[in-house]
Amino acid sequence: MTDLRFARVRRACEDAGFAVRGAFRCDPSDAVPAVAGVPAASLVLVGAAGRDGFAAFRAAPEWEQGGDALDRFTERVLDAVARDLGARPLYPHRGPPWLPFQRWARRAGPVHPSPLGLLIHSRVGLWHAYRGALAFAAPLHGLPRPAAGDGPCLDCSARPCLTACPVDAFGAAGFDVAACAAHLSGRDGEACVERGCRARDACPVGHAHRYGAEQVRFHMRAFARAVGAAAGGGTGPRTE
Repeated sequence: MTDLRFARVRRACEDAGFAVRGAFRCDPSDAVPAVAGVPAASLVLVGAAGRDGFAAFRAAPEWEQGGDALDRFTERVLDAVARDLGARPLYPHRGPPWLPFQRWARRAGPVHPSPLGLLIHSRVGLWHAYRGALAFAAPLHGLPRPAAGDGPCLDCSARPCLTACPVDAFGAAGFDVAACAAHLSGRDGEACVERGCRARDACPVGHAHRYGAEQVRFHMRAFARAVGAAAGGGTGPRTE
């Protein structure tokens, strides 16, 4: 496809249950993989913003299958969107090597580093995620201009996110994986797993977009498994 507009890509992604998280024209420094041997010209990021994007997964057959259900759902649905649009699908959970999704995210939309190590969005706060991307060999027409401005954390002197964790897993030295993993695997960590990360929940930005109870529970259980694996020596990307 040589005359594809961003609006069509957005509609296709939203119809499939994904929130479009931004887009940009590629240059070689972005390290976007080629599309059928042609250097990528445009990249569109997709995922979830607030509660948007969870209902489609909740209604999909993968929901009942457990394990990496969300990754399998994402690949099945986004692969089909990519085929229809002539794009190459890319995924943050495929690696190593891991694709630079956080760097792409900062190119594509109003997200900034936060004290928790997650990217914070100016509108939905920490309640968002990147599930995949679509790379196009031809430039997309009508790409949005990324919003400029400083991140909301620069004006937050209290930083309640750094003091809300019951085991002080977040600090100047970064994220204490072992402390978090030990807490989540014990009885005292059941409340965090079932009701959400207290550090994430303490951030006042975008709280109206907080995940619903079932969505929180699903992601926290997945996060607990990932943190436990990382504490045991495994590694992987963090995209939510």
